[in-house]
Amino acid sequence: MSVKINYQNTHFITSAPDIRHLPEDQGIEIAFAGRSNAGKSSALNRLANQKSLAKTSKTPGRTQLINLFKVTEDCHIVDLPGYGFAQVPIEMKKKWQKSLGEYLQKRQCLNGLVVLMDIRHPMKDLDQQLIHWAVESHIPVQVLLTKADKLKSGARKAQLLKIREASLAFCGDVSVDLFSSLSGIGVDTLRNKLDSWFSPALTSGSDPDADEV
Repeated sequence: MSVKINYQNTHFITSAPDIRHLPEDQGIEIAFAGRSNAGKSSALNRLANQKSLAKTSKTPGRTQLINLFKVTEDCHIVDLPGYGFAQVPIEMKKKWQKSLGEYLQKRQCLNGLVVLMDIRHPMKDLDQQLIHWAVESHIPVQVLLTKADKLKSGARKAQLLKIREASLAFCGDVSVDLFSSLSGIGVDTLRNKLDSWFSPALTSGSDPDADEV
């Protein structure tokens, strides 16, 4: 029996500058990470069918804190700071990078990482570094090639195959799929992946926010 989670009940809990300010390390957390302007906030909003769960901005680099959202009991989504934006001061960049690495390597309840990349500019150095960190920590990764609606069908498929092939070099549990907050491409794929990652925290039939299928 698989469990389907109702992501519409997701709500914001807290923001933290680093892992020391996060709630107790328990339950299951799934982290969302990506370069500034990769469409992370839009993806979270689409996942939860909410317009303003995560604040979207045309100014890259707005998410500077670790934001924690509760999906259901013992299941949380963590929105990590956007990275790689040139206009952010170098000291701030270093601080973000440190807190990202620290979170990935030390947070015991982290059960999966969603890495969002603009389909037109995928696998930049920091994207690859992030995936390497996750693989070294034995954390499964779901890569979402966002803004997939920006490319025509043929170009979309070609880019997907190219990035799937490139991801084999990580030698870890790394999946790559298309995603579009606008058209809904890949939303069900994302929900199914999160359901599977969250499932150890859900005892069959005991969660009021989940449905057995």
